[in-house]
Amino acid sequence: MKTKQFVIIGLGRFGSSLARELIELGYEVLGVDKDEEVVQEMSHVLTHAVVAESTDEEVLRSLGVRNFDTGVVAIGDDIQASILTTILLTDLGVKHVVAKAMTELHGRVLEKIGVHRVVYPERDMGIRVAHQLVSPNLLDYIELSKEYTIAELSVPKCLSGKSLQELNPRAKYGCSIVAINKPSGIIIAPAATDELQEKDVMVVIGTNDQIEEFERSVTR
Repeated sequence: MKTKQFVIIGLGRFGSSLARELIELGYEVLGVDKDEEVVQEMSHVLTHAVVAESTDEEVLRSLGVRNFDTGVVAIGDDIQASILTTILLTDLGVKHVVAKAMTELHGRVLEKIGVHRVVYPERDMGIRVAHQLVSPNLLDYIELSKEYTIAELSVPKCLSGKSLQELNPRAKYGCSIVAINKPSGIIIAPAATDELQEKDVMVVIGTNDQIEEFERSVTR
């Protein structure tokens, strides 16, 4: 089976972090940046890393970007370059284009020119940290849509030894525990008889209000 290939344009904090993680996961990554020093630093990490101006169509064409499964525009300091690069990747036939946006307006422009997914790393991290600060048992938080969220909650001492049947979050709060991450391994779609222990982590899905009510109730 062919290994999925990514081209990441812009190797700043977000781009380089994303590139490193994809390499760790076993994928091939071409990193592109106009800063020679940054490229030199990443050249020992990535499959390939090149110094190039991403707003030059001929340069991107020569790099064979159309042959990559996903193109990520991670340019963080130049909105014009971000938009031009995104247009070029789309025009050159990259199958799936993801772009980082610095503002809501920037994101709306990217959506209008055909980006498949717009990401807001700083905004999303701010949201996640805010939720973690106000909810001591919240370990992670991902917004699936405007209504639904998936959250990782540490099991408080008061729930240790209780089964999901006893807790019954679906009936009482409207949210569901879809997995339990135990020190011994993760249980996907746990049974009603599965018990929670203090060192476990619950993976809960529901609306924001349902999860907040569930967390408040079990930690009183």
